[in-house]
Amino acid sequence: MPAEQIFSNAQIVTRDAVFRGTVVTRDGQILEVSEGRSRLPQAEDLDGDYLLPGLVELHTDNLEKYMTPRPGVDWPSCSAVLTHDAQMAASGITTVFDAVSIGEVDPKTRRMEKLSAMLEAIENVSRQNDARADHRLHLRCEVSHPHTLNLFQELVERPMVRLISLMDHAPGQRQFVKLEKYREYYQGKYHLNNEELEAVIVRQTANSKKFSSPTRAAIARVCRQRGLSMASHDDATEAHVEEAARFGMRIAEFPTTVEAARASHRRGLKVLMGAPNIVRGKSHSGNIAAADLARQGVLDILSSDYYPASLLHAVFLLAWRHEEDGEESAPAKRYDLPTALATASLNPARAAGLEDRGEIRAGQRADLLHVRAARSDVPVVRQVWRGGKRVF
Repeated sequence: MPAEQIFSNAQIVTRDAVFRGTVVTRDGQILEVSEGRSRLPQAEDLDGDYLLPGLVELHTDNLEKYMTPRPGVDWPSCSAVLTHDAQMAASGITTVFDAVSIGEVDPKTRRMEKLSAMLEAIENVSRQNDARADHRLHLRCEVSHPHTLNLFQELVERPMVRLISLMDHAPGQRQFVKLEKYREYYQGKYHLNNEELEAVIVRQTANSKKFSSPTRAAIARVCRQRGLSMASHDDATEAHVEEAARFGMRIAEFPTTVEAARASHRRGLKVLMGAPNIVRGKSHSGNIAAADLARQGVLDILSSDYYPASLLHAVFLLAWRHEEDGEESAPAKRYDLPTALATASLNPARAAGLEDRGEIRAGQRADLLHVRAARSDVPVVRQVWRGGKRVF
């Protein structure tokens, strides 16, 4: 990595502006941001393309598809992590919170059996400095599972754990208020027959009543003691949001109603929605669309969730739709390019307690993206730097 790098003739997107200019980095940090074109011969000419801060992904389960690329196929864990990591970097994601699940819904899955190997592989690849992106761990705690609390207490000791989300996927509430959507999702994903699915519904409903509330409270208490960022998940009512705020949560992941999203915003929780929801224009569960929350002015953070390339794509779709709206039909909050970009960079970084990245500003880490984006096309990531080192 050269001590100093100069990127010039770029459309630079900062926290509040877009301008043609130059960025200078030194020793992995941004040293200077200025308008105008550098005349120094060593400056890299970006030919008028965008220069953006590296994206920050808080909730992705993309790794699991590489751990098990086909039913019954267990892939070597370090190879799986490196492949997942390469896809993250190619999608412009320089900081990623890998979401690993504690507690299981599907009786046929072997997800919990692979948990240890998955965690060790992420840690090994990061420790050996083989990763392109900066990886952290996000523990997704299924609070209705009987063994979640014990496993959480064991895993929270790992130093890479920096984000905790609390969720209850029991049928008839939160994400799956509509039982037909629950049946459609789990039968489609896990190939359960009617008898197997009904047994799951009975068991999950009973476990939720018994374990959800005490497990949620116990995990939240540990997180507050350790200063870990917490996220609620699939809040549907004001009561859900009030509980999340009372527990000290900072992020509201995937609220299922406008009511819950507005209440989260009022209570200071950052509302996180899926970028695939923006790209597709709807929720796969039949809940509120992310674009609707943007029109309400209560969309704060985007996550690529299950499709890494969707994150950057959704940012530009939000910005392009903002331009199409025009001044007279402006929604409650304008998602121009700096605001749209913040949903995938600055806002998730700050919500997760990261103060050194997420925007192009002197003193921040030199996590940068060179992106070509035309209105008629999908944005294309051409180069990526993490801490000043080119990783794509």
